[in-house]
Amino acid sequence: MPRPKPAPAKRPQTVLVLQGGGALGAYQVGVVQALLEAGIEPDWVIGTSIGAINGALVAGSTPGERMQRLDAFWDTLRWRSPLTQLPFEPGALNPWSNLSIISNGVPGFFAPNPSALWGALAPLGPDRAAWYDTAPLADTLRAHVDFGRIARGAPRLTVGAVNVESGAMRYFDSRHERLDVEHVMASGALPPAFPAVRVDDGWYWDGGIYSNTPIEAVLDDNPRRDSIVFAVQLWNPQGEAPQSIWQAMGRQKDIQYASRADSHIARQQQIHRLRHVIGELVGKLPPGVRESPEARELAGWGCKTTMHVVRLLAPRLSAEDHTKDIDFTPAGIRARREAGLIDAREVIELAPWEHAHGDAHEGVHVHDHLSRCSTA
Repeated sequence: MPRPKPAPAKRPQTVLVLQGGGALGAYQVGVVQALLEAGIEPDWVIGTSIGAINGALVAGSTPGERMQRLDAFWDTLRWRSPLTQLPFEPGALNPWSNLSIISNGVPGFFAPNPSALWGALAPLGPDRAAWYDTAPLADTLRAHVDFGRIARGAPRLTVGAVNVESGAMRYFDSRHERLDVEHVMASGALPPAFPAVRVDDGWYWDGGIYSNTPIEAVLDDNPRRDSIVFAVQLWNPQGEAPQSIWQAMGRQKDIQYASRADSHIARQQQIHRLRHVIGELVGKLPPGVRESPEARELAGWGCKTTMHVVRLLAPRLSAEDHTKDIDFTPAGIRARREAGLIDAREVIELAPWEHAHGDAHEGVHVHDHLSRCSTA
């Protein structure tokens, strides 16, 4: 009798992790475009703030319409002015666009909150205590995101937000609950610009004020699976010491919103190494001991999964400053999107996850891609 063929190995899941960063999120659109061109479909998209919005657009559309929906959303946000028809370099029009956005908001995203005219001390309530009103974003999301598709769970979507009262981070996950507009809105409710959003019985703010790079949610997931994780980061934790207050404001933002990605990954590398060691130790137990309830319980702490974290970091553009996250000029959006497309194409061609070698107990492999698109 022929021996039965072994079951085919389960392919690694593809995970897309999208950091928050306002207008910098255009870089993520280019990354998504490159993945789709290469036929790489995400099994799971997890994001914070603009990353949650881009993630909802990806998860809430079919593969064939994703770029169309992303294009339509970002075209809605694009700053419109006769000046943008002139061939200015990225950043040249930022003073004018910044003034316009601060005064008038961004169509389809946010508008000035009339209640804020009462002053910063006025008791407006958690849903109005902000400089702007994000009701336009709710309408835009409903127009471009199929939340019914997200509920069907292909791909899975997770968005991070922080509870205003407890200060605890919460990940709303389509695998466990039905996600709707308010969950995505909560993930992007950055104070004091935007008001808190009520979800269930709590008020939530942008998860970026707690953890702007939600990669820990992927690495702590249970049950664990072999994964290729594309972590798309918009803020650079490394930079030169500022020489002016203006530069200090930009450097502070970079450090704050780059978040704790490096420390999260270092911790997870330690944890996954221990899990691999536990799995190997359990395998060395005598069969009778290995099958005991006590050994089975201990074995549950181990695993043999391998995570490949591919980190893409948005480049700095010339003349950008601490207002870069509201740079919705056509030139700024186009430059960042093109950088994301180029960077992702390069890393897909290199496919570092296919060539990783090293310690057999290493459960988390990190592959950093250095962008060549910087114009700073």
